[in-house]
Amino acid sequence: MRVPRLYAGSPDVIDSNPEAGIAPDSARQNALVVAADLAGTFVFALEGAFAAIAGQLDLFGVLVLAFTTALGGGIVRDVLMGSLPPNALRGWSYPGTAFLAAAIAFGLGSHLHIPRPLLITLDAAGLSLFAVAGTVKALNAGIHPLSAILLGTVTGVGGGTIRDVFLGQVPAILRVDVYATAALLGAAILTICRRLGFSPTVAALMGGISCFALRLVSVWQHWQLPVSGGAG
Repeated sequence: MRVPRLYAGSPDVIDSNPEAGIAPDSARQNALVVAADLAGTFVFALEGAFAAIAGQLDLFGVLVLAFTTALGGGIVRDVLMGSLPPNALRGWSYPGTAFLAAAIAFGLGSHLHIPRPLLITLDAAGLSLFAVAGTVKALNAGIHPLSAILLGTVTGVGGGTIRDVFLGQVPAILRVDVYATAALLGAAILTICRRLGFSPTVAALMGGISCFALRLVSVWQHWQLPVSGGAG
């Protein structure tokens, strides 16, 4: 049976026949990674677009921030992995997803009030999806588990960091509750579960849920990492 390759811009197919050298589990795992990547792209693009609207940027600015927030972390990850050109730039699906989210936000921004709890929940979901997708991609490429955890974290927080720099703000990962730490935890749990022999799907779910839960609980409980004594 021939399964379409879901990576953006690739017209190839993955043959799940064992004789082709790629097992059905591998094809399903690739599909899981891409699904998480695209879902995270849409969520983070919405967040970036809303940040641009709040900053009173024009339509071009909204598109740029949506694209940057959604795809910046993945592009940085792929460059560090030597996967060039970055997967997000190999076709239309990733930029198209980001621009679609930006258009929706721009069109509805003046008529739609997004409650802060919903924004925080969407952000936590995007962080979890990207941390999982980045870690899985790194592990599948044979990268050392510790480096894969770091790359998963970069995937989750990289786009938001670039967005904040564009807006002239201190990056959120350096000043808000537990954020990058949540991505780091999710990536670490995913990697540990894989090393313990859990199926890729179960490992990804456990890592994603851990990241999502820690992020939301940290906001709810106002948890923060220790601050330097000289900060005051």
